[in-house]
Amino acid sequence: MKLGLQLGYWGARPPGNAGELVRAADRHGFDAVFAAESWGSDAFTPLAWWGSSTSRVRLGTSVAQLSARTPTSCAMHALTLDHLSGGRAILGLGVSGPQVVEGWYGQPFARPLARTREYVDIIRQVLAREAPVVADGPNYPLPYTGAGATGLGKPLRPITHPLRTDLPIWLGAEGPKNVALAAEIADGWLAVYFSLRMADQYNAWLDEGFATPGARRSRADFEVAAGAQVIVTDDPAAAYAGIKPVLALYLGGMGAPELNFHATLFRRMGYAAVVDEVGERFRAGRRDEAAAVIPDELVDDIAIIGTAKRVRARIGQWEKAGVTMLVVGCGSTAEIETLAGLVGG
Repeated sequence: MKLGLQLGYWGARPPGNAGELVRAADRHGFDAVFAAESWGSDAFTPLAWWGSSTSRVRLGTSVAQLSARTPTSCAMHALTLDHLSGGRAILGLGVSGPQVVEGWYGQPFARPLARTREYVDIIRQVLAREAPVVADGPNYPLPYTGAGATGLGKPLRPITHPLRTDLPIWLGAEGPKNVALAAEIADGWLAVYFSLRMADQYNAWLDEGFATPGARRSRADFEVAAGAQVIVTDDPAAAYAGIKPVLALYLGGMGAPELNFHATLFRRMGYAAVVDEVGERFRAGRRDEAAAVIPDELVDDIAIIGTAKRVRARIGQWEKAGVTMLVVGCGSTAEIETLAGLVGG
């Protein structure tokens, strides 16, 4: 089992000890460090800044939002980071949700699967640098010839030669079609809120993608990176309580009541009634009550918490279920050292 450090996205200000955590992850054998974005900090700059003090750990976006950049711009970011890091970049992509895409980026959210397919195809053309990049899809036509076009656009290939034509592209996905798409066109799946009780279903979705004619990877060379809180403690109740407010935010506030992908995911796990109650209280401004509604069982489904013996056993179960990397959040270098020793042991 590999370990990845999730830096996430920033709140009101940058985290004070992120650089220290990144260096510790590099020093203690973590495989990768990831940065995210929502509608504040971006996913690439922290990796370039803090990653510059590392020598081994991979640097990944988890995730870069499709609507934040055109596919050629995103490819430029990725190939630049890959050069600067000596071939350590991982490009993790995700569609986000309609509130962000339409409310922040001012773009339509429709057809996320088709947009993802076109987006990845263009990035791969840029990285291959075999010919000028062209695309005839409806979402990212290149050259652009639509309304307002001058007619002077021409196909181009990147001036900078990419360091790697096979720079890994991973997809953040939650629903069955998106997970299958990741297995078909990507090199890895960034699994949000992975649950053992859903493992058979996840693997069926992945197998559907692997079975698609022309699929890029197989189970043998595909990475499944599951985001998880991994906490070694003799007081699991306190750990559960600390995670519940964040879960309440994602279930009740990260998406519209009509369309919240995180809420849908937990409904699939069998927590529909909990999701409804959390959403109702959260949207009414009763956030503490919303967190209190979440049962310990739900937290235990998507986190690995307990004594060192229990955590080690649970990690083994996740590995048997197909997870190749745990992407964890750590608040201190001591936590990084503990997890590295636990997994290494």
